Amino acid sequence: MRLVRWTPDDLFRRLDDVVAVYGEAMNYRTDLLAARRGYIATHVRRPGFRAVASLTSEGHLAGFGYGYLGSPGQWWHDQVHRALDGDARQHWLTDCFEVVELHVRPPAQGLGLGSRQLTALLTMAPGSTALLSTPEADEQRSRAWRLYRRFGFVDLLRHFHFPGDERPFGILGRGLPLTPQAPADRTASAPGPSVP
Repeated sequence: MRLVRWTPDDLFRRLDDVVAVYGEAMNYRTDLLAARRGYIATHVRRPGFRAVASLTSEGHLAGFGYGYLGSPGQWWHDQVHRALDGDARQHWLTDCFEVVELHVRPPAQGLGLGSRQLTALLTMAPGSTALLSTPEADEQRSRAWRLYRRFGFVDLLRHFHFPGDERPFGILGRGLPLTPQAPADRTASAPGPSVP
């Protein structure tokens, strides 16, 4: 398995594979994936876009991750902005890299690919903070939650509901930069803001 940095064009060329991995990892219905494909296609042109991919020796996509600089007018950014208090907005959203997607095909999970992808993504991320959202889950049993905690992500919002999605999400953040030598250095994280 090799980890490669993708340009926006690289991700766009493999968009069908990306959507397939996303669907498998999130266990989403096929009808939801068509809309997601359109969103991902527009994300590759956002400022600060960074992407990584885990490829098998045959070139098959086993996992991927990407993000970009968040800014007002972007749907996710605006939803989180409205939910945070003023001090938290200032600290977390002023110069924020949003980890938009980070997924590994289920058969390849548990092999450290998610950790390698997140390390690479955060190491090359612009911005002074990194934020992400993840479905609420039992933190002890969820690989995603354990991964984010290992990387020093702290709670910004819990049991948050995005419009149009019934599932509750956790909104997590950590400070940047992330050095490759110490991916889980919790000292890089600022104290968590008050939760509304």
